[in-house]
Amino acid sequence: MIPLLLVLLLAILLFGVGFAVKVLWWVALAVLVVWLLGFLFRGAAGAGGRSRWYRW
Repeated sequence: MIPLLLVLLLAILLFGVGFAVKVLWWVALAVLVVWLLGFLFRGAAGAGGRSRWYRW
């Protein structure tokens, strides 16, 4: 009975990790899109140094 429970626990754990990784990929894609839009709009706003929307 214990090995069966361990296998089920491992399957649930791996499913949860897979789901979390998939969600993190979507979050990373959304952040990339926002960053690219900000970069493009920064370039369209002018060449001045004050038009940056981030502090690097």
